[in-house]
Amino acid sequence: MSNHEELMMQSLDAQRELFKQRRFLAMPLAGAVIWAIIGMVAMFASETVIIWSIWIGCGSIFYLGMVIAKLTGEDFFGKKAQKNAFDGLFMAGVVMSLLVFAIAMPVAAIDHKTIPLTVGILAGLMWMPLSWIIQHWVGYFHSIARTLGIVMLWLLVPEHIYTLIPLWIVLVYSICIIVMERRYKTLKATLD
Repeated sequence: MSNHEELMMQSLDAQRELFKQRRFLAMPLAGAVIWAIIGMVAMFASETVIIWSIWIGCGSIFYLGMVIAKLTGEDFFGKKAQKNAFDGLFMAGVVMSLLVFAIAMPVAAIDHKTIPLTVGILAGLMWMPLSWIIQHWVGYFHSIARTLGIVMLWLLVPEHIYTLIPLWIVLVYSICIIVMERRYKTLKATLD
């Protein structure tokens, strides 16, 4: 029997349960590290360097996540685990988030001060489908808190958006990393 045939025989509930058992720590750690670096760069660099640090930094999160996954023992590319329908759904959410950058880029060409706002929000959208798949509130919290905080900071303190928005994102990531790790340990304890 092929992997595809085995997958087709599993119910969606069984596939979801397998997907939920993953740790999901590498990417949030990578995001927190990159946004912390962006915030530090913003304290000392020119606006041009800050803007490039946001574009390049956000593009680097995936690659840093691959490295961190090796340290956390996560199967980043799912080579060990059997692929299931929720892998495809999650990847569709990731691609959707990346495609929305097509809005951020032209808007940034008109006004570069929108970059921390648009990139900060768009990069956090993929947490919504993750939350639905794993049936846990942490992803909804991440996307909503991140978006509301970024918009408020962008409107209320526009002179500090390059430092305060990354700080807010790191704070939201920090809360989510703690929650995700507790979720994983609880889940692991119930399975052992």
